[in-house]
Amino acid sequence: MYRGRRSKRPAGKGTFNPDAATVKHSRLGIWELYEEVNPSQTFVQVPSKFKEYREYAECLPYVWRMFRDILTLQDCHMLLVLYGVVTALAALVPAVSLWFSAQLLTIVQVAVDTRTVDKQLLFRIAGGRIACALAERVFRHLQNIVATPLQARVKRFYALHIFHALARLDLPTYEDTSVQRQIEASYSRSGNGPAWDVIRTSAGLASIVMQIVSQLTVLIAVLREQPEGALLTTIALVQTTFEYLSLKHMVIPPMIWAATTQSDDYVRMEGLKRLVNNSEHRKEIVAGNLGEYLTEEYRRLSKQVGDHAMDFWETKRYYESRAFLKLTSLLQTIVGEVPLVAFSLRAVQYPASIPISLASLNLLRQTVQGFAFSLLSLLDQSDSFGVQIADIKKLYEIENIANHVADGTEQFPVDDIAPETGVSIEFRNVSFKYPSSEKHALRNVSFTIRPGQLCVIVGSNGSGKSTILKLMTRLYEPTEGSIFINGKDIRDLQLADLRRRISVLFQDYTHFPLSIKDNIALGNPEFANDDEKIMEAARLGGAADIIKELPEGLDTYLNRPVRDYYSPMPEGTKTLFGRKVDYGRVRGAGGMKAQSTTSLSGGQMQRLAVSRTFMRSIMSDESGAGVGLLLFDEPSASLDPAAEHDLFERLRQLRGQKTMLFSSHRFGNLTRHADLLLYINNSVVEESGTHDELLKKDGGYAHIWKLQAQAFLS
Repeated sequence: MYRGRRSKRPAGKGTFNPDAATVKHSRLGIWELYEEVNPSQTFVQVPSKFKEYREYAECLPYVWRMFRDILTLQDCHMLLVLYGVVTALAALVPAVSLWFSAQLLTIVQVAVDTRTVDKQLLFRIAGGRIACALAERVFRHLQNIVATPLQARVKRFYALHIFHALARLDLPTYEDTSVQRQIEASYSRSGNGPAWDVIRTSAGLASIVMQIVSQLTVLIAVLREQPEGALLTTIALVQTTFEYLSLKHMVIPPMIWAATTQSDDYVRMEGLKRLVNNSEHRKEIVAGNLGEYLTEEYRRLSKQVGDHAMDFWETKRYYESRAFLKLTSLLQTIVGEVPLVAFSLRAVQYPASIPISLASLNLLRQTVQGFAFSLLSLLDQSDSFGVQIADIKKLYEIENIANHVADGTEQFPVDDIAPETGVSIEFRNVSFKYPSSEKHALRNVSFTIRPGQLCVIVGSNGSGKSTILKLMTRLYEPTEGSIFINGKDIRDLQLADLRRRISVLFQDYTHFPLSIKDNIALGNPEFANDDEKIMEAARLGGAADIIKELPEGLDTYLNRPVRDYYSPMPEGTKTLFGRKVDYGRVRGAGGMKAQSTTSLSGGQMQRLAVSRTFMRSIMSDESGAGVGLLLFDEPSASLDPAAEHDLFERLRQLRGQKTMLFSSHRFGNLTRHADLLLYINNSVVEESGTHDELLKKDGGYAHIWKLQAQAFLS
């Protein structure tokens, strides 16, 4: 890594003053570079290497397990054997080709000495060379043919493995940064999957070893007959080593490093660039008449930052181009000319040997360079192989990640009462802080909801309403206190049973990257293929008319997860010959849309989310799942007053004897019909009772009710 001049600067916003003994700080333009100073990079630490190899050895059982799993896949046993055989054959071809090249040298030597040529031998050798070239190409082609289905099956197997490992994680576990790092580590750096990386590298290492042994055998035989063979071989090895080290230094950073910029102007300039390039912000730019202002701001910032307005990699290349020539590159140039000098001296001494010396020089350089690169590649791949087998261990360990929310042991319901008749809920002195937060989302909250009651939790945004619903579904555990359902501690109940009996719509609901049909059906997967029940849930959620107006109906994707691909010419531009680029014809032939997203309003999106909740709560009675607790977190936040009124009426009529909870910051028709109101403020339940009771108290609830009522009456 090339560095700019090191500078000391006072601590400021976002500034890290590293310990020079462990971290080196350099400044490259607007970028601050921090590099870990590792003593082991200056000399080999044998104990450290032994520790590293011991860690790799601990990963070998996971590699053995990987191969056992792969051999159970369809036809993978045969494909793996074929892949190994073809790789081995391909590894032997260079040595055979080298032997034929050596025979050509012999023919040239005989021709120089005797002025005769054995034509039959020459044709056989030429045919052998051609056969080797063809064989190498054929073997590489066969290797790709065998590798393609093998890689696909291995990749598919471990994609399912990772999918299952992630699908079972609960919310706090998935949000844990250490778990996120563990998940990221289980993915391959190459994008092919850790398992395939190990297979390919294992085959590659075996191939390199075979190449080295076979080529070394032939090379020794060739060198015995060449006068300057040992000298030229040594020079070629040294030259190749210089080239390898130079390439390795350019491609692979020499140490652990991180780079950041504290230039507010550059950060803002990049933000402006993203702003005008992102269609998401186009409405605000146009409606706010911001074009000229943004252009002037970008021009001002660009002038202020100047030539340093580059990302880190551009800056790195800039400083590398300014660096002085390295001693290694100078030595590499000098060593590269030595073989030609040696050849010239030999030609002066023995002019008649010029043809054979020239051929020998060329063959030796090619052979020794190939051999040296194979040897150095073996060392390089051995290091990467150690990292890859460590990735296999991480790949298998993700299935052992323990969820933060422990499962209970008792079945739910725990008595003879049908759960759809409603459940009782009790919070006893419950306090809660979100992970990585020191602020209480709830403080010492206590209340009781009887079976079948309609409870509305009211309060301002951020007061803790949504948190209560999340704790009821055990997305999180209370920091203090206990929650009881039907008199049983919620922590003792089996999670699958508990969540099967609860239907919830969160305020920050999401739409899955699936069709509208799947989005609704996943409320109750048992009826995922029953279009009639799905449309009934959509009708109850107020989304039926929306779906009918869409060209593809239930099969519509709001945001298609797989995009269509087009040639790189942007639509509307002109080709080199002046023809306007129009994808209409090919798009129409393939039934493709101009856009892969379907735009719906916030209210329409919320109706789809409510439909999924109806699918779970109403259809569950038919399936026997028996949802007894309905939770709605701001279900009408994006609905117009008429749609809100219709939704609440349907919910009240269809809930039967189920217990139902709403959270809302609106005080209206729903609060009047509530059996119980909980007024929460600053994470504390300050008041509880019916609408009339809380108005008589003339407290916080009554104050906000009157404020909202005045807005309609004035």
